[in-house]
Amino acid sequence: MSGGPREGRALFQEVKRLATTRRPTLKDVAQAAGVSTTTASVVLTNRREGVRVPDATRHRVQQAAEDLGYRPNILARSLRTQTTRTIGFVSDEVTTTPFAVGMLAAAQDEAARHGYLLFVVNLGPNAPLALQEQAIDQLAQHQVGHFIYGCMYHRVVDPPAGLPADAVFLNCEASGGRHRSIVPDERQGAYEVVKELIEAGHRRIAFLDDHRHPPASRLRFNGFRAALAEHGLEYEPALHLETTPFVRGGLVLSDLIDLPDERRPSAVFCYNDRIAMGAYRAARARGLRVPEDLSIVGFDDQEFIASELDPPLTTVRLPHREMGRLAIQLVLDEPGALDDVPESEDGVIRIAGELVRRDSVAEPRGAWGQRTPSS
Repeated sequence: MSGGPREGRALFQEVKRLATTRRPTLKDVAQAAGVSTTTASVVLTNRREGVRVPDATRHRVQQAAEDLGYRPNILARSLRTQTTRTIGFVSDEVTTTPFAVGMLAAAQDEAARHGYLLFVVNLGPNAPLALQEQAIDQLAQHQVGHFIYGCMYHRVVDPPAGLPADAVFLNCEASGGRHRSIVPDERQGAYEVVKELIEAGHRRIAFLDDHRHPPASRLRFNGFRAALAEHGLEYEPALHLETTPFVRGGLVLSDLIDLPDERRPSAVFCYNDRIAMGAYRAARARGLRVPEDLSIVGFDDQEFIASELDPPLTTVRLPHREMGRLAIQLVLDEPGALDDVPESEDGVIRIAGELVRRDSVAEPRGAWGQRTPSS
């Protein structure tokens, strides 16, 4: 700093006084540190290529910025670079439900770890395509550099116009194969939880399915049948009921409980935990105990349901947090992000869930545990 220590302190105090009446600028920091604006910019943007700044000078600039309370003008920087360290997270209703909000929380944490800010736009269910495109256009106008398109549940969506090629679809599949998509491994999860029933001794296993036939329904059904086939059990269409994917949907279990002894299931795989809750009610209405008389498993590990049922429900935990973290890593092109995760030819990445064993599965008893003629 030019001049003696006294003059230097006086200059700093004058700069600080002026800065308190307005937002401190890069020029203020440079003046307080006794360096050029270019040098201050190199230090505070952590740029090292092509410019050598002595460590003592670098420390002086950083200390001056801290003392003045300087914060970089992100908008001005974005106008120069035509981008910001921001990621747009466009979703239907992820932010309004505890069911899938873990994806968003993990994405925010991962973005922050990389020094990025997540801009979240929640459009609500069934938002018109025009509204989606408008939201994306507005984010792009603010120099948002990357995009994630997230859904509350696994479905196929048509990509809105304006999404860049490196946009990642989270908990949904983008039609057309132009974008990477991250979804749960529904088939593997169903296979694992049905295998749990089979290994407990069950041979007549029902499946209460989603009548809407979303992608998850088809994949979970495939996993259900794969587990049966691998253990030498036949698929019985009469034990496959389609129902609404809510608690009341589980009440159709009554139709299976009323079957003759030799045709009744001794265990039930439910498309989701809400159907499982209804299945509990149907079983108890018929005087059956879970799991002593009937084993029931679900899917999703939905908060406030699976662990709170009596008895707590064995189910498959969706990998929402893992999916949210991976989405950030992919849009930022982090090296090694897919080292341990297979990607299909159409760009779909399936993340395995976790089998959560609780107390709703037991060995079959009496007539409920009778084997099928083929087993």
